[in-house]
Amino acid sequence: MSPLSIQPLSPLDGRYREQVAGLGEHLSEAGLNRARIQVEVEWLIHLTDHELFGARRLTADEARQLRHIVTDFDDAAIEDLARREAVTRHDVKAVEYYVRDRLAELGLTELAELTHFACTSEDVNNLAYALTIRAAVRDVWMPRAREVVAALRERALALRETPMLAHTHGQPATPTTVGKELAVTVHRLERLLASVDEVEYLGKFSGATGTFSAHLAADPEHDWIAASREFVTGLGLSWNPLTTQIESHDWQAQLYQRIAHTGRVLHNLCTDVWTYISMGYFRQIPQPGATGSSTMPHKINPIRFENAEANLELSAALLDSLATTLVTSRLQRDLTDSTTQRNIGVALGHSVLALDNILKGLGEIAIDEDALARDLEGNWEVLAEAIQTVIRAEVTAGRSSIADPYAMLKELTRGHRVGGAELRAFIERLDIPAEAKARLAALSPATYVGLASRLVDYIEPTTE
Repeated sequence: MSPLSIQPLSPLDGRYREQVAGLGEHLSEAGLNRARIQVEVEWLIHLTDHELFGARRLTADEARQLRHIVTDFDDAAIEDLARREAVTRHDVKAVEYYVRDRLAELGLTELAELTHFACTSEDVNNLAYALTIRAAVRDVWMPRAREVVAALRERALALRETPMLAHTHGQPATPTTVGKELAVTVHRLERLLASVDEVEYLGKFSGATGTFSAHLAADPEHDWIAASREFVTGLGLSWNPLTTQIESHDWQAQLYQRIAHTGRVLHNLCTDVWTYISMGYFRQIPQPGATGSSTMPHKINPIRFENAEANLELSAALLDSLATTLVTSRLQRDLTDSTTQRNIGVALGHSVLALDNILKGLGEIAIDEDALARDLEGNWEVLAEAIQTVIRAEVTAGRSSIADPYAMLKELTRGHRVGGAELRAFIERLDIPAEAKARLAALSPATYVGLASRLVDYIEPTTE
């Protein structure tokens, strides 16, 4: 058997590459290196802007050319860095040498020693990760998540009046509406996405052990704390003043926990939709050319939601691991986070893939109103709750003398099928006022949905 050419090991880089490609722009090794170069270049410009150590201030054109090192980063640059790292055996040192050589090409050799000035590798890395993770979440993950929420909201509003038999503990229960149940998920997701948006992306820039020692040795008079704050916030990040060699990663743990939580709510959505499909409440729309089973031609499998479930589980496992391990580092620094953080893209990739499948899956299902109506009509006993509650209210008001109405309804309905005619006859015999009887007799499982439709208003988009 002839050997295969080099193949992607992860399905995210193989089978599902197209769906998650947007994350690669930020969370790949190339994306990380581009961000490292950005940090190095911006720090160099910051130092020259303040004319430290006699360095002249760069002209606007020179600063623009320096920034082109970042914006023009391409496949040739990726290969160049790979060759350098093969020699240095150190990724950030390879970036430093790359920037130095670009300075020479631009005729700015006199600035070479300001490249990576007073920096530990982690000063560059933590800022690069913060920039790339922020971009990946805000530009790729969050828009996809909001697409899913928008699709759910649209369906919740459209189906707010559509009655459906609820099931608690898997048993027929007080009816609801399809729209209200979808609105519950929308409401949960909106709160969680807001919490993801609230996460601060922190950065440190304070040297080998977070003490500014090298900075102070080079210039005891300069306000290095102010310089660090200005530089980090200038990148759009929040400044962390108290760290070891590394930024403590607490913000990353918060972010991953919140994204994992969001994924678990989406997982709950997938299992519920799958169950509604199996019950016949949701009907799958046949897709041209699609095959459900290799041997059973009739089948349309709910593969979008099953695929999403599996990817959400993988994503949660990785995100949980990241959140747990990244907050611990031995003494002032160990290297465990280096390998761990390289899997952030994998964790978010499985989440993005799940979001993509959920969005497509929602577009491939429809409500089967006939099935919903049949199940409601077949379960009149769910009105027992309404009847016993009305009796208790009448007893409390002194308009009935019925003893233990709950037990009475339990005797009538528990474990029994009760039809509409039988239930109305039971109501007519009750010792309650005619108005209460009329109110109960007017109910049916399809109308016993309370304020479900009004509750959907809580997810309508706010207008400014």
